Amino acid sequence: MRRKLELTFSLIALVAAVVIPCSLAAGQAPSLQDQLMAQYKLVKMGSDSSGPTVLEEGTVLDVQKGGVLGVPSGSPKACPGKYENGTLKPPSGWCTQGRKQGGLHGFGALASHLPGAAQGNVSDTQQNTSDTQYFAKGWKVYPSSINVDVKNEKISFGVVACDTCNQTDPPTYYKAQVDFQFASGYLETADPSKVEDTIGEVFAIDNSTPEAPAAAPGAAQPEQPAQPAPAPAAPASIQLGQTIDQVVAALGQPDKMVNLGAKQIYVYKDLKVTFVNGKVSDVQ
Repeated sequence: MRRKLELTFSLIALVAAVVIPCSLAAGQAPSLQDQLMAQYKLVKMGSDSSGPTVLEEGTVLDVQKGGVLGVPSGSPKACPGKYENGTLKPPSGWCTQGRKQGGLHGFGALASHLPGAAQGNVSDTQQNTSDTQYFAKGWKVYPSSINVDVKNEKISFGVVACDTCNQTDPPTYYKAQVDFQFASGYLETADPSKVEDTIGEVFAIDNSTPEAPAAAPGAAQPEQPAQPAPAPAAPASIQLGQTIDQVVAALGQPDKMVNLGAKQIYVYKDLKVTFVNGKVSDVQ
């Protein structure tokens, strides 16, 4: 009997050892990774006969700092910059070595037209002879990947150029990555909102209302739909028994007034209204 009880207790302990940890895990708060994924909707990319294409748009972000290096969408991986203590360090030179040499094209050809290009900030619009291109301040991108590495206190944040937002034609879909480096022990207990603020120093969420792009100088203006003509006003209506005030409200002040005591006559351009004791008695 005693042996049976011991076996029963052992079985109960084994079940508890399996069930209780699972229950605790199910009740855990969302991880930092989960909360960032909920804040930033990732773009979904695909491809067709024309090349890469956006299948589902993500959260639109505005580039806030120079030093974000874009590479062609078909590149095996991006050239990550490093953001630490408020400073964005561009990728090291090894990342661009061995890439296609030649003049700028696609995204690079638009560098002189990008927001911030006139400021002459080399890190914003840096031109080079490879197929990479620095994103300019104000350029719009989609988040494409988020990876929280708590062990190394790092968050890798990938983006793709929002070519429809930037009016890039033909589209390039250049991609880039910034590694956000934090102090030792920070990410283990980090407030997600503070982490989002740090990311926002490089990639700020765009809350502006989208507007139609302005037409190029000399371009034909779109034809505006004709406005419907206003409905004609209802004709004035005069009825027997109406007061003088009601008639004046409908017809306005008369051209002439004839006062015969209890009888008054208001003469209009093509109408004569007779009042007896202040009320309409005849209209001619």
